[in-house]
Amino acid sequence: MTNAWPKELRVSKDRRSLTIAFDNGETYTLTAELLRVASPSAEVQGHSPEQRVTVPGKINVEIARMEPVGNYAVRIIFDDMHDTGLFSWDYLIDLGRNMDTRWQAYLDELADKGLSREPFAPRRSH
Repeated sequence: MTNAWPKELRVSKDRRSLTIAFDNGETYTLTAELLRVASPSAEVQGHSPEQRVTVPGKINVEIARMEPVGNYAVRIIFDDMHDTGLFSWDYLIDLGRNMDTRWQAYLDELADKGLSREPFAPRRSH
């Protein structure tokens, strides 16, 4: 658990990233895609590690809006209508600190499961 407190949360103009500046001097820019696929929601994380879901096809996801939740978290609503993840300050700073490792683990999971970052598009028959 960290005692860092966010000073600023700023969504980029293209809505594809969130920059978080903490009062301990740490600043992270997290992509909307990473935030979406690592959402702390039960829908993504499940209720146990075995139930965790690998979320494909979110390369183009955007942050639609954010809502404060008490003084400990923010709810991020994505343009794919996912809105059940409550991102605590501790979770966000952990995500920032471990961004590269988590991203690589996600890419490895996609590859292992034959999934893609690209949205699913039905194949056209000729």
